[in-house]
Amino acid sequence: MFYSEAGARPRTWEASPSEHKKWVEVFKACDEDNKGYLSREDFKVAVVMLFGYKPTKIEADSVMSSVNPNTSGLSLEEFLSIVRKKKEVQLHQSEIRHIFTAFDRHYRGYLTLDDFKKAFKQVAPKLSERTVLEVFREVDQDSDDFVSFKDFEYAMKCGQNEA
Repeated sequence: MFYSEAGARPRTWEASPSEHKKWVEVFKACDEDNKGYLSREDFKVAVVMLFGYKPTKIEADSVMSSVNPNTSGLSLEEFLSIVRKKKEVQLHQSEIRHIFTAFDRHYRGYLTLDDFKKAFKQVAPKLSERTVLEVFREVDQDSDDFVSFKDFEYAMKCGQNEA
């Protein structure tokens, strides 16, 4: 409901040519023996280079289990697809944080019903107060009359899946 009422929609995203080139360069740099694929350890180094963190064992296992069984590692196309998806998630999370911050006009780290009313009055002035209240109640997962970033993020992600 939150997405359909607020009018938000997940966006498709494409890498710029320079970003794509950087990803290919990282792949080549991490493919130490020019074998044409990244091993598990090569993949971890590539993620550190591109995203600044070492992937967890679970993340590395997940990626490596998706590799074509006829190869010994992650091909360039598979790597580019994974990096694009990770970048989309990163941008989406940043967008959610930005929206939450815009709603949190008093910088308290949580939103009240009044914050919702003011924000919706700005972005959707014809939306009824009853609808805004329904959205607030839906987003306020623990019904404590405060919407934390975690509540907000969860609602935004659920809304994306329903859209």
